[in-house]
Amino acid sequence: MYQSKRTNSSDSHFLLLVKDLDLDLLNRYGKEDQSFYDQFNSLSSIKNVIIIYDDNTPIACGAIKIFDPNTMEVKRMYVVPAYRNKGLASLVLSELERWAKELGFIKCILETGNKQPEAIHLYSKNGYYRIENYGDYVDDMGSVCFGKLLADKF
Repeated sequence: MYQSKRTNSSDSHFLLLVKDLDLDLLNRYGKEDQSFYDQFNSLSSIKNVIIIYDDNTPIACGAIKIFDPNTMEVKRMYVVPAYRNKGLASLVLSELERWAKELGFIKCILETGNKQPEAIHLYSKNGYYRIENYGDYVDDMGSVCFGKLLADKF
């Protein structure tokens, strides 16, 4: 059975998973495009991280960071390739949403890339809806942004 752990961005297992995520994104987007996105993925502002383990092996992760007083932004979602298509990304996402609600936030937003169809599918099947590109992604044609209300009122 899988176990989840709440931690922060300095966790060594999270850093290992993020390294693998960055390599995956580099392979998808190439060095030039990925360097644009890297500037928005600093770990220093991330305080809330979920890691999923199979026994003691870290196999999936995701994080949330404050976007505004009502909204958390989902960041750094990743599942080790051998564990994909087992519902782990949805598990990470639901754990992040639960944590955001516990902290008093009522909405989650996120950005993913147009070369990540599995991520687009994941967010859609978990109740996220397309929103206009926000923040640093407003004019980026390669970005696809989503949002989800976590509470009855917004």
